[in-house]
Amino acid sequence: MTRSAGLDFQVRRDAWKEHRFVDAEIPTLAAGQVLFRVDRFAFTANNISYALSGDGLGYWRFFPAEEGWGRIPTMGFGDVVASTHPEVQEGTRCFGFYPMSRYLVIEPSSAGHQIVDGAAHREGLALAYAQYGRVDADPLHAPEHEDAIALLRGLFLTSFLADDALAEHGHHGAEEVLITSASSKTSIALAHCVQRGGRAEAVGLTSPRNRAFVESLGCFDRVVVYDEIGSLPVRPAVVVDMAGNGSVLQAVHGHYGDQLRFSSAIGATHWQEDRDPSALPGPKPEFFFAPAQIQKRIAEWGAGGFQERLGTAWAAFREFSEGWLRVERGYGRDAVEAVYGETLGGRADPARGNVISMWDTPEEAAGA
Repeated sequence: MTRSAGLDFQVRRDAWKEHRFVDAEIPTLAAGQVLFRVDRFAFTANNISYALSGDGLGYWRFFPAEEGWGRIPTMGFGDVVASTHPEVQEGTRCFGFYPMSRYLVIEPSSAGHQIVDGAAHREGLALAYAQYGRVDADPLHAPEHEDAIALLRGLFLTSFLADDALAEHGHHGAEEVLITSASSKTSIALAHCVQRGGRAEAVGLTSPRNRAFVESLGCFDRVVVYDEIGSLPVRPAVVVDMAGNGSVLQAVHGHYGDQLRFSSAIGATHWQEDRDPSALPGPKPEFFFAPAQIQKRIAEWGAGGFQERLGTAWAAFREFSEGWLRVERGYGRDAVEAVYGETLGGRADPARGNVISMWDTPEEAAGA
């Protein structure tokens, strides 16, 4: 193992367009620590939402960096290449939250089917994001679907839970679920869940550029571009905002008035737009925090019941994604910069799923 082989991608916490690559030595492990070699990770608009909420929800705290800089969390796969923890063996492969890096050190506080990072800097953060699932004990894992898992499983979980929370409250009496940024993968997953549930219609709100793509998916009952929100028939509705665009939300709230029964805020794909919700008519947007819904449902359904429901819904969505998702692999600094720049600038092709690696070649990524 080369001592200088580590590499991190970091961004300015107050100016995300500014980024850098930092060479890092691979640390010597203290007692009870585990070293992951990060194979690959997905990067989507959802990761920009992590940066946006980095201070408010503590996402910057997952992987500490030098003052003023941050390491954006991603969903991916890593292999244990060194361990001083008695319950974690070298060669263990895990799915979970990783930085855009080649290596990650964690300090497991427990090591069952889920290896939980109990490092001090994670204190007070959501347990769901500190778990690294052993793939050999994961009923939802399949080696041939790892790219789709990295790209979609984390955001699908958010959408599954958001749909569950709406259904739990009878969709607040609404007949339709308005979903902004309809071309984003989280929105597609939510529309799939809503349509599959059959209790309300899924209405996608999108840009003219992405309209044809969103219509082609088939999981939205209706698709409308942002400038045409005023043409929608006014009937009881809820809105799930994945865009974080104040003008779009203003148009929705203003058009539906008291027929808008609930407003849920999840993402920020339009992160550069005004997001001030204070002047909106109708219901005040409520931020949806997925880990709280996980804890609630596990308490009610049990861990097994939760996993069974999630597994059934995930299998249906993963199969559905094969009809539109085009996975593209990228390796090394140039690929990371290109994907980051396209996603940050809102230029990414919605049909493309970017799975990238900090290693320079497929062989290096695989540890060959």
